Amino acid sequence: MKKTFFFLVVFLLACTGYAQKTEVCATCTVSSIKEAIILAKINDTILVKKGTYNEHNLVIDKPLTIIGENQPIIDGQLKGEIITIVSDGVTVDGFHIINVGTSYTKDYAAIRVRRSKNFVIQNIVFKKLFFGIYIEKSSYGKIIDNKIIGDAVEEYSSGNGIQLWYSNHIEIGNNHVEHVRDGIYLEFSDDCLIKNNVSAQNLRYGLHFMFSNNDVYQGNTFENNGAGVAVMFSKEIKMLNNTFKENWGTASYGMLLKEINDAEIIGNTFQENTIGINVEGSNRIIYKNNNFKNNGWAIKVKGACYTNIFTENNFLYNSFDIAYNSKINDNEFDRNYWSSYTGYDLDKNGIGDVPYRPVKLFSYIVNRTPETIILLRSMFIDLIDFSEKVSPIFTPDNLLDNNPLIKITTW
Repeated sequence: MKKTFFFLVVFLLACTGYAQKTEVCATCTVSSIKEAIILAKINDTILVKKGTYNEHNLVIDKPLTIIGENQPIIDGQLKGEIITIVSDGVTVDGFHIINVGTSYTKDYAAIRVRRSKNFVIQNIVFKKLFFGIYIEKSSYGKIIDNKIIGDAVEEYSSGNGIQLWYSNHIEIGNNHVEHVRDGIYLEFSDDCLIKNNVSAQNLRYGLHFMFSNNDVYQGNTFENNGAGVAVMFSKEIKMLNNTFKENWGTASYGMLLKEINDAEIIGNTFQENTIGINVEGSNRIIYKNNNFKNNGWAIKVKGACYTNIFTENNFLYNSFDIAYNSKINDNEFDRNYWSSYTGYDLDKNGIGDVPYRPVKLFSYIVNRTPETIILLRSMFIDLIDFSEKVSPIFTPDNLLDNNPLIKITTW
């Protein structure tokens, strides 16, 4: 028994001595982060004191925790990539990283993670960057509580705030991203959670998916971007409780769906966008409990969109609620609230007694001849919309909400 206890004590002391803490500062024994990384043993902690460290090409090739005290600055001096993580089990926490190099042949990043697992990047401010955080063929990581502020002017000379490439099971939460090309970009990245981020004033998209499946994004705000979110060539994406606001422009929208299947769009707010949702070639999607308010078009369906369900949504004061360019419809519209509905409810059950036809003839005309938008508020337009409602010729005659709600839906 005594021998067992003795060996246990020795083992614990050995483990305690194994993980060491190294301090880095101008007057410390170790004065550079690069030197501290080289000297550190597996699972050590490096504590970087407040100050400015002119360093780049920091390669973290072993499990380490690197913590900045009072937001020390790592200045890459525009010389290239600043931090590259190539080991599992790395945490980088609490820095201010600036001056990433710019290149037209290499995607320099403030922090790159390559072929690694179980990493954490948190509480970091990124400024004067090309790419902010670039995750490459990595998994089971967290990117949380960061602020990424670029100064992008043209798409060709700027990078993305957070980029995932062939990376799975990544959590991206509580980040603020602005003035980059795409705020957050996923390509071939599955089973990721994107939650409670703000992505605003970016040149192209607030969030961009390509060939990525089984991802969830919820509780995010996408405001005043070139376009809010683009989801392309992906399946089983859950889009929950996000806000898409003030994404204005001739080719702008709150959300673009292209070749998307088996998705859920629930509890979102689309407000003051040129187009709330622009849909093309997307099937078996549930649109439920969403608010569409003061958009140019709430939803624009461009074709090859089948067996989608639109239910219990609020369509409030949009110039056009639904635009539809096909005479064939097997999508279901049921129990939505339409602010322009003028029917009645004699039995007081909360459902209009007259079906509502959400596609106006004028929206069909504007789709084909955009210049006619200048006639939007004229009495002539009211007349042609009324004629189409009575006897539809250009729009599907079965595109109806047979149970329009009399009151706004609340959840």
